[in-house]
Order: sequence, then C-alpha cells, then structure tokens
Amino acid sequence: MLPKLHLSPLIFAAACHLALAGESITLQAAQLKALGIETALAAEPGSSGGLLPARVLVPNGQLRVVAAPAGGMVEMLAVAPGSTVKRGQVVAHLASPQALELQRDALQADSQAALLQQNLNRDEQLFAEGLIAESRLQSARAAAAQAGAQASERRQGLALAGAAPGKLGGKLALTATIDGVVLEQGVQLGQRVETSALIYRIAKLSPLWLEIQAPLALAATLREGSPVKLARSEIVGKLIAIGRAVDAASQTVLLRAEIGQGAETLRPGQVVEVEIAGPAGQQQRLPASSIARNQGATLAFVQTAGDDKGSTFAVRPVRIVSQGGDSVTVAGITAGERVAVKGVSGLKAMLTGVGKE
Repeated sequence: MLPKLHLSPLIFAAACHLALAGESITLQAAQLKALGIETALAAEPGSSGGLLPARVLVPNGQLRVVAAPAGGMVEMLAVAPGSTVKRGQVVAHLASPQALELQRDALQADSQAALLQQNLNRDEQLFAEGLIAESRLQSARAAAAQAGAQASERRQGLALAGAAPGKLGGKLALTATIDGVVLEQGVQLGQRVETSALIYRIAKLSPLWLEIQAPLALAATLREGSPVKLARSEIVGKLIAIGRAVDAASQTVLLRAEIGQGAETLRPGQVVEVEIAGPAGQQQRLPASSIARNQGATLAFVQTAGDDKGSTFAVRPVRIVSQGGDSVTVAGITAGERVAVKGVSGLKAMLTGVGKE
C-alpha cells in the first residue's frame, strides 16, 4: 500500500494556482507516488496490441458449383482439389439414363415440330389457292407454334443437362464455368449420384475476403475504405462492409475486408490476425479510468513534461466517440501522447480545488 502524503496548504494552493493559470498541474515525484498516478500512451483503435481474428473466405460471386444435371454414374473425373481449371474445360463425364430420356424427348419434339411446319407450309399454299378455309390455316399455325415451343424447351433441357443434341447415347460432359481452382470434390469415380449432386466446387481466388470479429467500440469508429493489414505481413486490404448486427454472446460486430494484392498467399478457411487502422483525426483508445468529468465537461490529463523529480499534466477536454468494456475511444488526444490512467481522481480533486479557489 502506498504511504499517505499530506500536502501542506501552501503546496496545494501553489499547485492549484498553476492549474488555474496554465490549465496544468505540476506534481513532485513523491506526490505522484502518494496519489498513485500512472500514465500510458494513447493508442489508435485497432493498432498494435489490438490484433483481431479473421477468417479467409472466397467472395460469393467468385464461387461456382459443378453439379450433376441428371442422375447417373460418374465415369470420369478429370481434375482434383487444388487443380487449376479454365472456363469450358471438361472436368467430368456422367453416364445417365435420364440423359438418354432427354435426348429421346428432344428428338421426338424436333421431329414433331418439323412435321407440323411442313403441314403449315402446305396449308398456306392451299389457302393462297383458295382451296381451304382460313380456320384450317389458323389451326395449322397454332399447332406448328406449339410444337416449335415444345421442341425449343426440350433442346434447352438437353443443353442444361450437358447432353449432345441430335443423337442418342454418349456421355454427359460436365464443364467448368469459370477460370479458377478446384476447392472441393464431392464424388468418387464409379459413384451413382442423384440430380444436383455436387461434383466439384470451383473458385476464383483473387481477390479474397476477410471476415473479422471486431469489438463494438472499435466498429463504431470505422468507415468503409479503412485500411486493414495482416499481422506480421505487408499485405494490406480495405474494409468493404461493416455489419449492423451485434453478436449477442461476444458483443462483436462482423467486418468484411477485401484483399487484392497478396491474396495468392492466403487460403480459404485460413484463420489470420489483422490490424485495422483507427479513424483519421484525433481519435484514440484510452482506459475508461483515464476519463474524468467535471461540471459537465469530459476531461483527460495529458502529461506534457516529466522526469525523476516530477511531472506536469495538462487538462485536456475530450469527446467520447464510443465506449465498450474497460476502454473508450475519444477525440482530442493525439497518438503517442502520455495520459494519466490511474490516480485520476486525485488530479480531478486538485482541479476541483482550482475551480473553488
């Protein structure tokens, strides 16, 4: 326990006079020890000492799934996880009875549409020669239009299934729809699969996202576009989204950052640590114990001079930007300034004495 120091009225009055005249309080080393005053450097929110956990993700728009368009058996797998693929590259073959049915239906629909088109052409000639009624021509037109629409529908279904039109048989060729890297293989060779079963998951791996869990107090001070730096690395990205919801258990906010240059060194699913630069201007993070309130004003005591003999503290009005847990983010303090974080009540008492002088 620190020894109690009884300040003489003369010393106390002198200190109060200095505070009143120059908005500062000067204390000797013994007084600092007696009042239990300790100082610390103001820190930018999210700067060193404030590493935040983050998870590497692939942006949604850069993910594609190669799925089975019809039920069947996997006959060939051309790539494996980690392989680089090009758009349009065949990555798998599927033997599918359903595909045969689609090919058959498409051939029948094409034949029916061709037949009804021939009938329409004949009826138009006959109508032009006055040999048939107009109602028969209208009926032929309707039938041809309906058959054409059905044939188009069957051809589109065949194309979606990856089957070759115009003939029966053959295998379904499954292709990559983007340039990228295979992240996951969902089946094995010879396996029977149902419609929509996952064959491959493919992703473009640049840029990448970082999902960051940040304290509410820090998130409240950030803006989209703020720089984000990977800890112990030169890779820098930027914030692209700040969540509006707070996790009930951890009281954190989800931040999303984008990493472009340097993304090739990261892996989806990887857990990393990041530093987020604080907001521009005079906003710094301080312990809540460093803040004093006096006559409606919010104050901090900034050390302006100090040596073995004593220290001088300037009374600095500050504005609280956000508060959470045991820390506050304030405007009015410059990064690197040393602020009283313990014994503040004693400094406030001396300041109150100045107001009464």
